[in-house]
This record gives sequence, C-alpha cells and structure tokens, in this order.
Amino acid sequence: MTEHIEPKQIETDDLTKVWSVTEYCARHRIDAEEQALLLRLFGPFATACELLHNAKRAPRFR
Repeated sequence: MTEHIEPKQIETDDLTKVWSVTEYCARHRIDAEEQALLLRLFGPFATACELLHNAKRAPRFR
C-alpha cells in the first residue's frame, strides 16, 4: 500500500537545526583533529545535516 505525502507535511526541523560545531563534537565524542577539520569546513556553526554527513567518529569498541 502506498500513500501520497505532500512535501509540506514532512518536518525537517531536526536536520535544519543549527549547532555549534564544538558542542556537536563534544556531544558525539568526536576527536580534536576531526573537530578542527569541521571548523575549517563550516566555521563555528553548521546545520545538523551538514555535521551528520561530514563528521567521522571512531567506533566505540576500539
């Protein structure tokens, strides 16, 4: 079964939320080297979508 969804019905507030890059890195355990790369790439602020797709995080088991 399929259902038609209007683009206006989809909420994207979580992905367009603007984060401080340093706060995002602290909350998601991103190391200082990767944080410096994100700061060079975006400056002090970026959207959650940009950070999610560009940040690399080491696995917890290593």
